Amino acid sequence: MIDIAAELGEWCADGRTFALATVVEVKGSAPRPPGTCVAVDAAGRVLGSLSGGCVEGAVYDLALEVLETGVPHRVSFGYSDTDAFAVGLSCGGVIDVLVRRVADKPSREAVRLVLDALAEGRAVALATVVEGPMEQLGAVRALTASAAAGDAPAHPDADRAGRALLARGSNGTHRFAVDGGCDPMASGTLTVFTAVYASPPRMLVYGAIDFAAAVARIGGFLGYHVTVCDAREVFTTPERFPDADEVTIDWPHRHLRSLADAGALDERTVVCVLTHDAKFDLPLLELALRLPLAYVGAMGSRRTHAQRLQALRATDLTEAQLARLHSPIGLDIGATTPEETAVSIAAGIVSARTGAPGRPLRSTDGPIHRHSASQLDSAPGNDS
Repeated sequence: MIDIAAELGEWCADGRTFALATVVEVKGSAPRPPGTCVAVDAAGRVLGSLSGGCVEGAVYDLALEVLETGVPHRVSFGYSDTDAFAVGLSCGGVIDVLVRRVADKPSREAVRLVLDALAEGRAVALATVVEGPMEQLGAVRALTASAAAGDAPAHPDADRAGRALLARGSNGTHRFAVDGGCDPMASGTLTVFTAVYASPPRMLVYGAIDFAAAVARIGGFLGYHVTVCDAREVFTTPERFPDADEVTIDWPHRHLRSLADAGALDERTVVCVLTHDAKFDLPLLELALRLPLAYVGAMGSRRTHAQRLQALRATDLTEAQLARLHSPIGLDIGATTPEETAVSIAAGIVSARTGAPGRPLRSTDGPIHRHSASQLDSAPGNDS
């Protein structure tokens, strides 16, 4: 929803009724992850995209139907070898899409809380009932760390489960047992998909060198909030790093410690150490490898890496902590220029996040698109 938040906010301010189509499950290869949204209003105007074109027409028609009837629908789109012209995904995966109308007060309040939180840079979750009794299908509830809005909780444990996902910054799916009471036929399960919309993850680039400018540029392209930091004032200027969100003059390890103490780091944070100077590198890496960060990489030759490891072992870092260091930084693509090196580093960061080996796609099989998609969590009341 982040990509359509500004325009959707205008629709909400106008009091416009619209249908919200959300990807709630992905199986196999698919172009967009769970939580991706499209909005369609009664005049036929569209915000966003679910598939890059594969199923847009079908979702659009379903959204208009839901706008008219008010009845939510969950549909699946996949590829069929037996009917090449059927609506589906050319990449071979399957996506499940839930479409519901946003018109009543609870649903408007839920969307409004999501949009307000995004505008203020706060993380927010939108929980939607995607399977269960018809009267609950499509019920939505927005959650921040301290507030909630929308329909009543779908289950007594639903808010707790949703906020656990919010704290992790990841989407998730929970299944809850439903007690039918005196009516055994009403017993069963309901499924709640929670999409977490968080502020951009941080990329911290230490070392005000020409490679850092290219890394900052590609970091912004990947959606990171990029900070370039160096203690050398003469090199650390906004003019040299126009693509960085922040340019900070400070000792790298002191800067990282201040962010950690302020609670500004999380498990999505990426640290790229490009300083090429042991007096900066070593205290910074010692601290970074002790923090729960997504990625810690350091530039340098293999000889430099071996010397670093020897020095870091003397600080009592464990072998498991040392193994988290990506050094020399990046994937082996034969990069030489700052721009090529930035591509190598970015590829290494994505590979570390997805667990993919970084081989040419033609030498692999399985899904092309990988998402840290919905997870089934164990929670009180879950049936699995």
